[in-house]
Amino acid sequence: MSLPLQGKKIIITREQNKASVFAEKIRANGGIPIIIPLLKISCKDEARNRNILSQLDRFRWVFFTSANGAHCFFQMLHRYQVPMEIMQEKKIAAVGVKTGESLESYGITADFIPTIYNAETMAEEFLENDVSGPILLVRGNLSRDVLPRVFSQQGMDFDWVEVYETIPMVENEEKLRNILQEPYDFITFTSPSAADAFYQFAGIAVEKPCVSIGTTTEKRLAQLGFPNIITAKEFTIDGMIECMKQFLEKE
Repeated sequence: MSLPLQGKKIIITREQNKASVFAEKIRANGGIPIIIPLLKISCKDEARNRNILSQLDRFRWVFFTSANGAHCFFQMLHRYQVPMEIMQEKKIAAVGVKTGESLESYGITADFIPTIYNAETMAEEFLENDVSGPILLVRGNLSRDVLPRVFSQQGMDFDWVEVYETIPMVENEEKLRNILQEPYDFITFTSPSAADAFYQFAGIAVEKPCVSIGTTTEKRLAQLGFPNIITAKEFTIDGMIECMKQFLEKE
């Protein structure tokens, strides 16, 4: 009996440190992963961030909008010897289960995770909770402005730290172009910035099925002109694999 992705060649564009887990899941389903990271994540250490950390006591809520943000934030806490006990006193929001799991690796449990893992739903559902007290947003350089905009409109007291930056891996441009010359079945995108990097390097919107991790990435792919987008119902890599299985079942 063949596995659901048997023999299917699947391009993985996410950053290197997360690609291996995705690749193993694809192999477990019979697929052939082709890893070509288009982005790299670099933690940021700026004077403004250090200043915010010195005021960490004043925040009631801390919002994490990505696992990368969680890792870089706690690296920064460790670097500047900020006691972890301070974070144990905070109310914690995470954009999704994977971000929540990243927080748990630091001994922190999220008090709030939205039902759909995107900023719009996070903002809407968060406002249904007790939102009193200053809020700290933990962001990257390409984070969307949905949460700051909503908080500003609601007159809420908040501040932010930009703890990492997402950088296109220009050194992989030629490699990507070569990979696209060979047969493949799916190409996967786990962020809008990965879609942007792909289009920057390849210069085309490919017709092969593009698997999007969620609606925000789907929207960006559509804006770039990709004609064949399939989107995971659950905004995780497991959801993306299930999405590919269902696509193949319909063929």
